[in-house]
Amino acid sequence: MSFNIGLSGLFAANKQLDVTGNNIANVATTGFKSSRAEFEDVYSATRLGTGSKTVGNGVRLANVSQQFTQGDVSNTGNVLDMGIQGNGFFVLSNNGSLTYTRAGTFKTDKDGYVTNSDGTARLQGYGVDANGKIVNGVLTDLRIDTSNLAPKSTSNVSSTINLNSTSPVIDQTVAANKFDPSKTETFTKSFSTPIYDTQGNQHTMDQYMVKTGANTWDTYTLIDGRNPDGSDPKVTAPIASTMSFDSTGKLTSVSTPVTPPTTPPTSVISSDLKIANWTPGSVTNGVWTANGASADPAGLTIAMANTTQFNADTARSIPAQNGYATGQITNLTIDGNGVLLANFSNNQTKPIGQISLASFTNEQGLQPVGGSSWKETYTSGIPGYDAPETGTLGSIVSNSLEDSNVNLTNELVDLIKAQSNYQANAKTISTESTIMQTIIQMA
Repeated sequence: MSFNIGLSGLFAANKQLDVTGNNIANVATTGFKSSRAEFEDVYSATRLGTGSKTVGNGVRLANVSQQFTQGDVSNTGNVLDMGIQGNGFFVLSNNGSLTYTRAGTFKTDKDGYVTNSDGTARLQGYGVDANGKIVNGVLTDLRIDTSNLAPKSTSNVSSTINLNSTSPVIDQTVAANKFDPSKTETFTKSFSTPIYDTQGNQHTMDQYMVKTGANTWDTYTLIDGRNPDGSDPKVTAPIASTMSFDSTGKLTSVSTPVTPPTTPPTSVISSDLKIANWTPGSVTNGVWTANGASADPAGLTIAMANTTQFNADTARSIPAQNGYATGQITNLTIDGNGVLLANFSNNQTKPIGQISLASFTNEQGLQPVGGSSWKETYTSGIPGYDAPETGTLGSIVSNSLEDSNVNLTNELVDLIKAQSNYQANAKTISTESTIMQTIIQMA
């Protein structure tokens, strides 16, 4: 019986050496999770159970368990290198066959799909709809779309403006004071804002502020130095909108005459300026011509609600407008929620997908399949998919990789222990052999 006990000990020590050696071999493997050999003792028993004086029958390997502790996350500088800080697994699909990994060494293939390092499986996540909104719930192959971002025409302009209440009134009933954009003495202040047509061409919208009374100001709006319809303001007088303020300097209304004029004259009163339509064009050698593009179908709304008349310099904050020119992708960023953000040359940022992470009730039940990957089993339970930082799922760290969680010092100590165990069990067999030889010699 002692031979069997010693042999079981040799087998167990050999398995411990195998597990320890595999851990040491993968000390530099990205996303690797160390394993631990777990043993249990063996006792002989009859149908009635074990006796009180039963001697053990050795040892056996009970399980090789994986240690899913967090590895260090180290910076690499490669945007598609991703580490998970916390729980969860990246999801990879090879023609529909799903595997799960912590190794975030990703790249793009010739079609722009994000794949693992050897290009055999595609990273899974959530796509976006036509409006750039993440579509949760359905996993798809993540793809980096490098096509140009189509231009968007401007439909809204907003800013915060203060008009100096102490500015002198410009009496426009005097012919010399009649508004002329080329004569600075005919207006109090002007502001310029870039806007865009449907083809992404940039135009300059100028607003001229003219103080006409104690609490009233006129504002004239020209685009590319022309009236919105493209006519010359020196030939066709621009139409002014009148802003009225109360005694505290707060805007009460913006009144714009209806064009073409009606009888009796009517105006639209609002807190916004509305240009129903404008004709994009360009001026070459003093000659204006339409460029074939059009304005936004919704028209152009200039928000004036944040305009005040206080005793301070006439000034405006940096304006905001929702149009932009055609954009080419310049770089990619990935945030902690796993959202892939494409940055374009026109200063726009557009989400193009979101990484999905998987979680399991019993991670120990996952089946290793090599390549720092695992497969679902009955023991692990079915995976749950969700966005990073949802529930117990961790966050995504871009430009970084999760190192192996192998503690080399501990493994070297375990290696010495396994070697000692092997030698001790070999000594047990050697001693049993010596005893057997003595018995044979006595016979």
